[in-house]
Amino acid sequence: MRLLERARKEWFMVGIVVAIGAAKLEPSVGVNGGPLKPEITVSYIAVATIFFNSGLSLKTEELTSALVHLKLHLFIQTFTLAFFPATIWLFLQLLSVTPINEWLLKGLQTVGCMPPPVSSAVILTKAVGGNEAAAIFNSAFGSFLGIVVTPLLLLLFLGSSSSVPFTSIFSQLFMTVVVPLIIGQRRGDLLMSVFQIVRRFIKDWLERKKPPFGAVSSSVLLMIIYTTFCDTFSNPHIDLDKFSLVLILFIIVSVQLSFMLLTFIFSTRNNSGFTPADTVAIIFCSTHKSLTLGIPMLKIVFAGHEHLSLISVPLLIYHPAQILLGSVLVPTIKSWMVSRQKGVKLTRPTV
Repeated sequence: MRLLERARKEWFMVGIVVAIGAAKLEPSVGVNGGPLKPEITVSYIAVATIFFNSGLSLKTEELTSALVHLKLHLFIQTFTLAFFPATIWLFLQLLSVTPINEWLLKGLQTVGCMPPPVSSAVILTKAVGGNEAAAIFNSAFGSFLGIVVTPLLLLLFLGSSSSVPFTSIFSQLFMTVVVPLIIGQRRGDLLMSVFQIVRRFIKDWLERKKPPFGAVSSSVLLMIIYTTFCDTFSNPHIDLDKFSLVLILFIIVSVQLSFMLLTFIFSTRNNSGFTPADTVAIIFCSTHKSLTLGIPMLKIVFAGHEHLSLISVPLLIYHPAQILLGSVLVPTIKSWMVSRQKGVKLTRPTV
């Protein structure tokens, strides 16, 4: 019973394993031109559904509530969208001489280029008791930035790896990511009239029913993962060795721990200007990467690429690893934050 309860709680992780296993058993179902027609149902409908759903679940006021803390936002966005991918690129120059599968290494670079997630960083920050408003703003704002910045970073660090022309990438991103995201927004007086009609039509229903946005996005994401691996297993030329996979797993965990420690050191310096609660938000928002936004983006940017699934593997590993590590460290980080906050109160002069 306990195992069943655990599996129900971690249904998405179980779903990933099932999706990959199903793709291995019968890859012909999910390949381009197959019964599922992923070139249409995934590339356009599924991706658009995920971002429309993200727009519905995000409240505009949540994006602006913490806007005034510019130094905090600048630190997080610079770290996650500039320092992170640049450091990974330098690290990969060393790893390029190792026997690790080159497409898994390219996948590590794509992880570095991804925006922060809308959910896990916020959930963990809230669990610790950190600056939740800052976590919400930076996760959401970083996701919006990632729509433009992530494809640019992928093209910068991976060069001509994509078989899709630059203009085609952004035209498809705009139609399947930006437009659904804007239409899905429930607030905002500056939206065009057609967006406002959609918003008003569903606003009351959303407030009343409170649908499970996360479960919807995760279910659609499982379909994308399934079709991606169908392409992999239908290609006889792809061979993923276990040695490379184990090393990539070790590297990912090491990178996460190192970057969490680095953000902690930088944000707790005497002249940093950040509170302990700010540090908690910084640790999670700066080091977490979005699977929900990342996989659809890779599907667009690397459309038709024979090694797409291998490139996706590090991101599929990074996602559960960041949740697991974050959950394990919650009690330790919370204990540190509470002790620091008590210390600050004790040192304040009484009036």
